[in-house]
Amino acid sequence: MFHKTAIALVFTAALAACSAMPQGGGSAAADGGAGAAAAAEKLRVAMVDPTRPALDALVADDLSYGHSGGKVDTKASFISDLLDGKSDFVTIAITDQTVKVVKDVALVRHTLSAQTNDSGKPGNVTIKILQVWQQQGGQWKLLARQAVRPPV
Repeated sequence: MFHKTAIALVFTAALAACSAMPQGGGSAAADGGAGAAAAAEKLRVAMVDPTRPALDALVADDLSYGHSGGKVDTKASFISDLLDGKSDFVTIAITDQTVKVVKDVALVRHTLSAQTNDSGKPGNVTIKILQVWQQQGGQWKLLARQAVRPPV
């Protein structure tokens, strides 16, 4: 009798564990941050060659996008500035990137070095970036970004 009860308990525990597992590919952390890193790379490409559909697919509606100079953009102003050339990235190189996933949020840190042509004025910039990505509807969306100038 004890043997049947033990088997029933093990089966019940296994069934409960399986039912508690996320559906549709597992948790956001299961890929070690590769999905968030891929989304960050798509954003890098979209910032150099911006299109509304590409940016709209990557950016959360509630975006808070902080620039190193103190300006804070919304989704609408961020996308508009890129499409209008007010913020024009000619090249963007990313280095020293780290990704940490906690549940449905990914913290992506890196150094961004870019050639710019903001409003027709050529320039170069090197800044430290923190991006906060969130899983929304099965997609990584940029929820927040903050840039700071590196220490001198």
